[in-house]
Amino acid sequence: MTKMKIDGACLCGHITYEAEIDPDRIAICHCTDCQINSGTAFRYGVLVPAADFRLLSGKLKVFIKTAESGSQRALSFCPECGTSIHGGAPVDPDAFSLRLGTARQRNELRPSIQIWCRSALDWVDDIGEMRGLPEQGRPAG
Repeated sequence: MTKMKIDGACLCGHITYEAEIDPDRIAICHCTDCQINSGTAFRYGVLVPAADFRLLSGKLKVFIKTAESGSQRALSFCPECGTSIHGGAPVDPDAFSLRLGTARQRNELRPSIQIWCRSALDWVDDIGEMRGLPEQGRPAG
């Protein structure tokens, strides 16, 4: 396993962290909980052993989510701006699922697998075919 040191922050900068991750284990999750929690079509993350994650500033707020199965997940986020940081077991987690949209190195962190594809939105595979604009604005013409 190759480890890579990354660092990141929430949108407002209240929460900062560093972690050592295995870049070969980066995943996209299409489950409906991740769609709702991320506010988008999927979540992009990596499982990080708790010993390899360090909160540098701020204090995370935690929401305990109970799944249909009855199992629980602690979803951690910035109490100031609401940015999702990680998820894990509610008590003494061995590992966290770190949300890589918060990582400064996110452009280098390429997913290698997609999970819960049965919940993927129908249009996700078509993203590469859509017209793209370099910034927000109206298309020319």
